[in-house]
Amino acid sequence: MKSMLIDSHVNLHHQAYADDREAVIARAREAGVARMITICDKIENFPQVLAIAEAHADIYASVGAHPHYAKDHPYLTAETLIEHGRHPKIVGIGETGLDQHYKFSPFEDQVQVFCAHAAAARALGKTLIIHTREADEAMGDLLEEEAGKGALRILMHCYTSGPELARRAIKLGAYISFSGIMTFKNANEVRAIALETPLDRIIVETDCPYLTPVPHRGQRCEPHHVADVQAALLKLRGLEAEEGSALLAENFFRVFPDVVRPT
Repeated sequence: MKSMLIDSHVNLHHQAYADDREAVIARAREAGVARMITICDKIENFPQVLAIAEAHADIYASVGAHPHYAKDHPYLTAETLIEHGRHPKIVGIGETGLDQHYKFSPFEDQVQVFCAHAAAARALGKTLIIHTREADEAMGDLLEEEAGKGALRILMHCYTSGPELARRAIKLGAYISFSGIMTFKNANEVRAIALETPLDRIIVETDCPYLTPVPHRGQRCEPHHVADVQAALLKLRGLEAEEGSALLAENFFRVFPDVVRPT
């Protein structure tokens, strides 16, 4: 296993990076970030997301529609996602899921769109990237239902849900990703889940430009801040930097086996 920094969830197409995207990417590389996955939030944004990945050897991408925008994708099918997902730079399907906090889309629309993503992920053998908030029981039921239809590689991204959903997902083989939230003063429950999650099921991310970790609160989050997320997790789990970094990297390449490892 080789020690390295990896940001498993960035949003490089976000307007926050419109003026200095290349500088943001350069700062990540200078900090030692070896791989990034830039995430698709709407199908209409997929060309831009893919273009960023195509332009950089160390950046990969996903295709999908965030549950906030499920209402805008009533005709999204697994076939459409499969067509886009065949591109060699696409390593994940999503992010998709359930969000009952903001309720920007009706619940039934979120479920329909989620099931299309799950079918595409199964068909392609690619990772299903899941966002879930205040929908633990429903998400657990959906995951078990979809996993029962065939092999499904699951990533619970930016985990903030409860311990029971984490346990249900892990039983299905899921990996859990932790973001800068785990550095927040009041995020005790997230840290408790990070302590309980098996070490071979954990990866890290920034979800930038959101969720800037301590000690950079108040700044725009960037991929290089994944170093702070990783350091906080390794300290929590009592792991030395080299050993822990190598372990997290190995976990990442199991979650995303289509990502080419650095030589």
